[in-house]
Amino acid sequence: MNIQQLGFDRNRKEEAREWLASGFVPARVAQEHKGMYTLLTEHGDMYGTISGKMNFESYKREDYPAVGDWVMCQARPTEARATIHHILQRTSKFSRKMAGVTTEEQIIATNIDTVFLVNALNNDFNTRRIERYLLMAWESGANPVIVLSKADLCEKVEERVKEVENVALGVPIIVISSETGAGLEQLSPYLREGTTVALLGSSGAGKSTLVNRLYGKEIQKVKEIREGDDKGKHTTTHRELFLLPHGGALIDTPGMRELQLWNTNDGLSESFQDIEALTDRCKFRDCQHEDEPGCAVKAAMDSGELAEERFESYRKLQRELAYLERKSDQKAKLEEKKKWKTISKSRR
Repeated sequence: MNIQQLGFDRNRKEEAREWLASGFVPARVAQEHKGMYTLLTEHGDMYGTISGKMNFESYKREDYPAVGDWVMCQARPTEARATIHHILQRTSKFSRKMAGVTTEEQIIATNIDTVFLVNALNNDFNTRRIERYLLMAWESGANPVIVLSKADLCEKVEERVKEVENVALGVPIIVISSETGAGLEQLSPYLREGTTVALLGSSGAGKSTLVNRLYGKEIQKVKEIREGDDKGKHTTTHRELFLLPHGGALIDTPGMRELQLWNTNDGLSESFQDIEALTDRCKFRDCQHEDEPGCAVKAAMDSGELAEERFESYRKLQRELAYLERKSDQKAKLEEKKKWKTISKSRR
């Protein structure tokens, strides 16, 4: 396997120089299982586990490998096994809060160059969901591209593209149909050798069908959407990285209906730059955008320049992030305490 195709470029080779000199080999995490990983290496596919030292020194979710990571490992090619000792620096990381009541990070994928935010143009079309995906995409460090799928099932494509343009300022929007092949050629520039693209979107958005079209044959199973609401059943059940035949890597992810944010304050400014530009024009710096005189946001909503639904979405996301920040600070203190307690025990 050519690891340059997978994205092991000059910068990563320089970062791994000492590890390479000591006989370790680079590998890319393709799948994550319980306590085990599928690794892509120059020796072929291997199953990997983390070393005891690495496990002992890992306290947070981000200390463990995730799909898309580059790791340095001791390889045993004859056994198709490897021991992971180190994670190379991540250039991007797409995370969300794990579903449920616990405040814990779930890393979706790492080292992504471009995120294809796949949204179907059928009855499951939802601009508020697109806003949330965009918010997390900007925060990840990857470049978002909105892919509007199932164009063959929509009679008002232009109208819906305009709706997306109003919430995705300056983000490329590509309309496709995996069934007819329309628009797929516009995705090619993002799928070059050495680059990584992740597909993100809800169930039924057409991600698995798109993977099959881009790969050139059926490698992902496809399920029919439910009648009545056009919502999909989960087809992909785990995150997986594929090496495309023409170069480049593609990460497919399970559909996510519950997309809870994770530390995306910078992404909020990027996604809602229109609203933040308006807040700078308010008369008072601490304006709450309610009944204050000289409120530029209120004036924009009254004139129709700013949709009230978009502003409400912005406020809701602000509240969600503030709550998450409070919970995360408390969790960080507990983790630090646990870390030093473990270190203290090991020294006795």
